[in-house]
Amino acid sequence: MLQTKKSSEQILFIFLGIWTVFNIIQAGFVEVHADEAYYWVYSRFLDWGYFDHPPMVALFIKIGDSLLPSTLGLRILTVITSTLSVYLLWQIVGRYVQNIKLFILLFSAIVLFHVYGFITTPDSPLFFFTVLFFYVYQRYEAENKIKWALLLALVIACLLFSKYHGILVLFFTILSNLKLLKRPSFWLIVVISIVAYLPHILWQVHNNYPSFYYHVIDRSAAIYKFNFTSEYFLAQLALAGPLVGWFLYKSVVGLKSSDTFLRAVKFNFYGIFIFFLFSTLKGRVEAHWTLPAMLCLFILAYIDMARKPVPKWFEKLAIVNIALIVLVRLILIIPIDALMKVNVVAYYFGTEKWAKQIHEKAGDYPVIFYNSFQTPSRYNYYNRSTKGFSYDSRYYRKNQYDIWPLEDSLRNKKVYFVIPDSHGDQAKQDTINTSKGVFYGAWIDKVRMYQKVSVNPVVAPGDWKSGEAKTLKLKITNPYNEPISLGNKGETWKCYLEYGFKKDDTLSEFKPVVTNLEHIQIGAGASVEIEGVIKAPVQAGKYKMIFSLRTEPFLGGRNSNMIGVEVR
Repeated sequence: MLQTKKSSEQILFIFLGIWTVFNIIQAGFVEVHADEAYYWVYSRFLDWGYFDHPPMVALFIKIGDSLLPSTLGLRILTVITSTLSVYLLWQIVGRYVQNIKLFILLFSAIVLFHVYGFITTPDSPLFFFTVLFFYVYQRYEAENKIKWALLLALVIACLLFSKYHGILVLFFTILSNLKLLKRPSFWLIVVISIVAYLPHILWQVHNNYPSFYYHVIDRSAAIYKFNFTSEYFLAQLALAGPLVGWFLYKSVVGLKSSDTFLRAVKFNFYGIFIFFLFSTLKGRVEAHWTLPAMLCLFILAYIDMARKPVPKWFEKLAIVNIALIVLVRLILIIPIDALMKVNVVAYYFGTEKWAKQIHEKAGDYPVIFYNSFQTPSRYNYYNRSTKGFSYDSRYYRKNQYDIWPLEDSLRNKKVYFVIPDSHGDQAKQDTINTSKGVFYGAWIDKVRMYQKVSVNPVVAPGDWKSGEAKTLKLKITNPYNEPISLGNKGETWKCYLEYGFKKDDTLSEFKPVVTNLEHIQIGAGASVEIEGVIKAPVQAGKYKMIFSLRTEPFLGGRNSNMIGVEVR
C-alpha cells in the first residue's frame, strides 16, 4: 500500500511537471485574449473593486507583470496556481480512493481546466481559491480546530475577492451542513471574512454599486429565448469533455455517499448548475460561469469511477478527448494559414501587430475607440500604456472605462479617433489597413466629452398617457474637477441633451429634450436643475427611459440610470 502511494505521488509529480511546462509555453506564445488585456488595464489602476469584478485578478496580473513584463508574466500566477490546484485536488480525493491514472485522465479531459491553466481572468483565482476552499473545508469539517477556522476565513475572503460566484460556493456549502451554525468557530469565520472583505463592500458603496446594477439589472434580457437554455446544456456537456463529459455527469448522479464533505460537494454541484439553469430564463449564461460546479463534477465523478473498474472504452475515448484538446491548444500557438479563415482561430493572432499599426498613426497621442472595453485594452497592453480609451455610447453597456480617470485627462485635448467604419464622406480621415482589417482614424483637436455627467429626474416620473408631453425637472451633476458648459456658442463640437425609450431589447430613436442649455454652466463637483419637455411613446407598455448628452462627433453617452416608466 505504501509503495502504491509512493508510486502514485511520483506519477502525479511527473504530470504536474508536464502540465506546468505546457502551460508556460502556452502562456508565453499565445497572444493575450481581449478580456485579459482589459484586466491588465485593471492592474494599472489597483483598487478594491472594479465595475465588473472584485480585484483579485488585477493583483494576479500586477504581481506577474511586474516580475516579467510579457504575456508569460501576465499569466504566470495562473500557471502556478493551476499546478497547485491539481495537487490540492489529489489531496482532496485521495482521502477516499487513489487511482492516479484515472485522476490524470479525468482532469486532462475537462476543457475548462485547460483554459484556466494559462488564461488569466477572474476565473483563474476563482479556480484556485475554490479548490483551496474545499481542501481547507474538508479538514475543518473533520477537525473543529481554530487553525482551520482562521485559514478558512482567509480563503473565503480571497474567494470573494476573486469573483462573485464564490458566494454560491459558500451558500451551498452551509446549506449542506446546517450543523455548522452551532459551531462558535463558524461565527468567528463569518466575522473575519466580512472584515477582510469590507474594503470591497465600501468600494461598491462609494461608487454607487456598479457591479450590482450591471450583473443583476443591465445583464437581464427583456425577452426569454429558448436558445439561452439549450446552449447552456450543450456548453456544459462540451466543457466537461466533448467526448466523455456525458459519462462524468452520469457517474455523479450514480454516486451514493453519506460523507458530510461529499454532501457539500454534491450540494455545490447540483446547486450551481441549477442556479445558472434558472438564470437562462432572464438572459444568456456564459458557459464558464459554472466553473466551481465543474470542479465538483470532477471530484464526484472521480470518486465514483475510481471505486469500480474503469471501462476500457472510456480510457480510450478519454485519450482521444485529451488529444483533441491538446491539438486545439497547439493550433493557438502555431499559426496555420489554412486555419486563419476560421474566426475563432484568427482571433488569437495579429493583435500585437494591429496595436502597433494604430500607434504608428496616433503616435503618443491618446486614442479613442467606440463601444468596446476590449479594443482599447488590447491597444493599451501591446503599447504598454493607458492612452487607449473606450467611448461608451448609449447603445453600449457601461464598464470600467466609465469609472477610471481616463476621460478626465482627455477632455479639451488632442486625440486620435479610431473606428471600424468611415467617419463620413466629409471627414478628413486616415484609412488604416491592419492585421485585423480596415480601420479609419481622424484627429480631434479639442475633445468635448461628458461621459461621467449624470442627468436624472429629480422626481421619478409616474405613469404616462400614450404620446403625452411632460415637463420634468432634471438634475445635472458635473463630477469633474473643472467647470463645464453645455452651451454651443463658440464651440466647434456641439452638445445636445437627448432622451430615448427602451422596450424589451429595442432602443428607440433619441430625440432632443425641449429646453435651453445655452447658458448652462456647472461648476466643478456642482449640480444644476433645469426643466425639460419630453414626449412619451405612442405605444403603450413598460419602458426604460434614458437621458444622453451627445457631443459631436460621438454618438452620445448614457448619462442617466435606466428609469422605469409605464405608458398607458
